[in-house]
Amino acid sequence: MPRREQATDIEMLQRLADPGGKDLVDIGCGSGALVRELTGLGARVVGVEISEQQLATALARDDGRGARYLVGAGQDLPLQTASVDVAVFMRTLHHVPAAELLTALSEARRVVRDGGLVYVAEPLTEGDFFELVSLVEDELEVRRAAQQAIDRASEVALQRALTVDYDVHVRIADLEALRARVVSVDPERAATFDGRRAEIADAFGRLGRAGDRDGERWFVAPMRADVLRPV
Repeated sequence: MPRREQATDIEMLQRLADPGGKDLVDIGCGSGALVRELTGLGARVVGVEISEQQLATALARDDGRGARYLVGAGQDLPLQTASVDVAVFMRTLHHVPAAELLTALSEARRVVRDGGLVYVAEPLTEGDFFELVSLVEDELEVRRAAQQAIDRASEVALQRALTVDYDVHVRIADLEALRARVVSVDPERAATFDGRRAEIADAFGRLGRAGDRDGERWFVAPMRADVLRPV
């Protein structure tokens, strides 16, 4: 595996998109962690998630800094045309159905103002963290489909301006913390995790490296960040 620089997702987003003081949409915002980080940096953020149920955690953890949350899908964003400076897919583009990936990129292009950008950060299909979580759900094909859609971004009036590969170091406290992380993305993964718990526990102890605390493990998650600009 090639050696890459180490960074966090928010560090790379700050470097490549400079979000402070801008209007952003976090497409597939999940628990709202990125929304809260970005509002803390002075950005005006809208978090979009597929259902009220999926937004429940984000709303419960909202810190009152002015973020908005809306129900919607990446392929049909509930935002006006040219209403944000940056549209962000943070580890979420590959969750869009393969047949609708270009539609999702087109929607992101629609809501971005002239001079703005679409920021896509996607996990790559390599590294020990990918090997571990693949025991719960193998995302090899969906992640490849997302990269192929980015390669075709010119078809929806987006130009690939910059690509940076980097490594995120993921700290997992214990097996239950791993379960909570993977199930938060898709509740249906719980049954698979529980059914393969022994196998996953073995891989958890074998892959990565030991952390500072008892039972903790560190894993490497290779990422690719793409800056796409409207044309």
